[in-house]
Amino acid sequence: MFGSIVVGTDGSDTAKQAVKEAIDIAAAVGARMEIVSAYEPVSSARLREEAKQAPSDIEWMVNERADVEVTLGQAEDMATSRGVKQVRTYARQGDPADAILDVAEESGADLIVVGNKGMTGAKRFLLGSVPNKVSHHAPCSVLIVRTT
Repeated sequence: MFGSIVVGTDGSDTAKQAVKEAIDIAAAVGARMEIVSAYEPVSSARLREEAKQAPSDIEWMVNERADVEVTLGQAEDMATSRGVKQVRTYARQGDPADAILDVAEESGADLIVVGNKGMTGAKRFLLGSVPNKVSHHAPCSVLIVRTT
């Protein structure tokens, strides 16, 4: 049925609902999971300042992907604890929908799972809806999970 399932997450409650749905499907059919999270670049000045403020033993951990790595780690842990045998994570710089679509193409995904709600407010209208973009450009089937 599904050999590879791609799910995107930003760590929000709505994204976690989509991740849970993807995990349920992957565990039920024995599919591989590809978990994607996108991030925007952080200025070098901000990274230097954060590294200065961090305790010396964890300074090396301050980087532009730190938050996204935590989000991906939590999703991966949830998937493996629920019986998903193969899980890969992807931290991608840039637009969330593009990141999901790229990973789906690269991995030969059979299904993409996204939540129906992402950004709120004016940003949503300026940048476009992730589920909308994914559903129109996906190389495979898309499940849009009702998260609201």
